[in-house]
Amino acid sequence: MIPTIALVGRPNVGKSTLFNRLTKTRDAIVANFSGLTRDRKYGDAVHGDKRFIVVDTGGISGDEDGIDSYMAEQSLQAMEESDIVLFMVDCRDGITLADQQIAEHLRSLSKPAFVIANKVDGLNPDVATAPFYEMGLGEIISIAAAHGRGINNMLDCVLAGVDEVQELEDEEHKRGIKMAIVGRPNVGKSTLVNRMLGEERVIVFDLPGTTRDSIYIDYERDGKPYTIIDTAGVRRRKNVKLTVEKFSIVKTLQAMGDSNVVVLVMDAQEGVVDQDLHLMGHAIDSGRALVVALNKWDGLEEDHKAHIKRELERRLRFVEFADLHFISALHGTGVGNLYKSVEKAYKAATEKYSTNFLTRILEQIVLAHQPPLVRGRRIKLRYAHAGGHNPPVIVIHGNQTNEVPKHYVRYLEKAYRKALDLTGTPVKIEFRSSENPFAGRKNKLTDRQHTSKSRLMKHVKKKK
Repeated sequence: MIPTIALVGRPNVGKSTLFNRLTKTRDAIVANFSGLTRDRKYGDAVHGDKRFIVVDTGGISGDEDGIDSYMAEQSLQAMEESDIVLFMVDCRDGITLADQQIAEHLRSLSKPAFVIANKVDGLNPDVATAPFYEMGLGEIISIAAAHGRGINNMLDCVLAGVDEVQELEDEEHKRGIKMAIVGRPNVGKSTLVNRMLGEERVIVFDLPGTTRDSIYIDYERDGKPYTIIDTAGVRRRKNVKLTVEKFSIVKTLQAMGDSNVVVLVMDAQEGVVDQDLHLMGHAIDSGRALVVALNKWDGLEEDHKAHIKRELERRLRFVEFADLHFISALHGTGVGNLYKSVEKAYKAATEKYSTNFLTRILEQIVLAHQPPLVRGRRIKLRYAHAGGHNPPVIVIHGNQTNEVPKHYVRYLEKAYRKALDLTGTPVKIEFRSSENPFAGRKNKLTDRQHTSKSRLMKHVKKKK
């Protein structure tokens, strides 16, 4: 059994820095800003031949109010779920009332817990860690997470009783379909995540920007593995002022690129706004399969619903390949139907096709509507083969392919999507120009003729 290790402690003691150090990633946002981590964040880590799952949590200050109380609940739940707890404290701050409260809770859990004294760089470790022994949690391990000092020694102590792992599981197989839930702030993304998971897994709070990081959550439904990614809301660039929020937007865009299917959540009460269209553009540019969910549909007047549907038909023509669902994440209406579209979009985005099959389709497409003439010569498209998937990439070989106009490229994309019955995914067309075996032959013949003519003239002059 792979152990789960939770990182807990007060805000800004270095939990996310240690998380990134252990997972060898930059998945957790790190900045000199208290309360940055709000949800539990899971990551895989390996030390020698031992593998473990590390959980980053929000800080517990002891005087939580409003959203901070939800953050504290997430941290307490992470302690309950974990096999080992790393209780992080700040050497420079010394022991605080919040530290003592967390220690008291840990003693009641009766599970392995280690006090990790962080930020010991530049200090005498013995002197800096001495005050923390009064918490009664055993030996204190000193580290400097930002510089990577003491990490290996810490892991040797923490993982002393953990069995070795013979081989790592295939990550894609374990996670299955990865769905990124994206949208503007406060459209109900976290509510939808909780509804799909069937538990209060992520914080839901009536405040825009509650989710600041991208949270990856592995789960199963009907025996099938999924990974759902709850992302931060993306606002218009002129409204983004906090550096933390800029980090969050970057993480959201990275999550879209890392996913197999993007579920774009929009607010039915507000209709389609420009930022929704920008997010759709990002999803298409990243090549991800797309499912659109119009949330908060329940309770709208029939006239308003009719108006929204007309707006959708007018403004979403460029994503006509994507399935559209009218849902209520809060009440669960229509949420179960999202899985069918996600499965269908994923299948379409990852299907494999033979060269012969794609070439036959190309012949039918060209027969129905030939490429245009360029400077009096017809563009010739000869054969096609697969160049990748998620999104499907079709590579077409021929002559003068660099001259294919954009309108004909769009025709090819639409025709291939229809012929392959692709739903929920864009299609990318790439071209390769075949070399003309007769290119330059005329000049060679002219040179040869010129040489023969010169020899003939010399022979004539000699005779004269």
